[in-house]
Amino acid sequence: MLIDIVTPDKNIFSGDIASAVFPGTDGSFGVQENHAALVATLKAGKILVVDNANKEQEFEVKGGVVEINHNKIIVLAE
Repeated sequence: MLIDIVTPDKNIFSGDIASAVFPGTDGSFGVQENHAALVATLKAGKILVVDNANKEQEFEVKGGVVEINHNKIIVLAE
């Protein structure tokens, strides 16, 4: 599954991942391969990304939008 995390200034992360957890405005939610299509808003918090080697990375965001479709995740974050 591919992810791009983009801010107005730059692309802060792109890569192939196993899963991710997002700070949704209605609560945190996780995404794994073959997740249903989804568009959701994000509140301030941390995005947790787990790569295929089980290595975790966190990215602090102030809010934004995430789109999930066909194993491709695009995050437009502040």
